Amino acid sequence: MILASGAQSRADTAEDILLSVTGPGISHDLTRTDLEEIGIASFQTTTIWTDGIQEFTGTPLNAFAAALGLNEELALHAIAANDYAVEVPLSDAVEDGPIIAFLRNGEAMTLRDNGPLWLVYPYDHNSDYQSEIIYARSIWQLERIVVIAP
Repeated sequence: MILASGAQSRADTAEDILLSVTGPGISHDLTRTDLEEIGIASFQTTTIWTDGIQEFTGTPLNAFAAALGLNEELALHAIAANDYAVEVPLSDAVEDGPIIAFLRNGEAMTLRDNGPLWLVYPYDHNSDYQSEIIYARSIWQLERIVVIAP
């Protein structure tokens, strides 16, 4: 699947749609398989919301942005299941940066435990990620993204 070229996601399969992405010229309903095909990364970190070191696995934000053909001048308006919303600048989409996590400690996350998707930064790997701004961007129960020009 190459999203930037307009290829369709797996929305027509029996697999659950985890993330809807819209914006100018963009409309994708993505399954976990779609996200995995974009790329997979894992890291271990502590968070201010969980106890102890957690391992997160998901799609790197930089690979996600590249697959959608997005550039750094855009932003993601990320929306959670409870309607919490936050703007994430694409300047955050760097190598070894945040991931759209679909696994925590090897298990799929449910709504009850902050899933099925959680934008997670490697907080312990970079002190710049230990700030209120970054914590606010760390949206869990992520279900929709609207690509915007900030």
